[in-house]
Amino acid sequence: QVQLVVTGGGLVQAGGSLRLSCAASERTFSPSFMAWFRQAPGKERQFVVRINWSSSITYYADSVKGRFTISRDITKNTVYLQMNSLKPEDTAVYFCAAQSRPSGGYDYWGQGTQVTVSS
Repeated sequence: QVQLVVTGGGLVQAGGSLRLSCAASERTFSPSFMAWFRQAPGKERQFVVRINWSSSITYYADSVKGRFTISRDITKNTVYLQMNSLKPEDTAVYFCAAQSRPSGGYDYWGQGTQVTVSS
């Protein structure tokens, strides 16, 4: 069973930056997509960004476009989320997810990490 281990997160002032990492436990894991989601208190989980693992084509939610950047390191089986120009409304628990097949949804999830942006 593949595990996704998330590191990073924390407290930052508005306008600051943070980087999240998500590493897959198996070196041979080659998903179709990896993505980041977030969930703010009292709200539903929200899609943030995804990356096609083989092509590295990305797709961003409008709310983070131009501020967040997803990247991946195939050699480390790791996906990163660089978050710049953070806003208080970015405060949420951030989750990493992997979609192992071209269709069927995200079937692997990492543990959440708290990101808090103070105003």
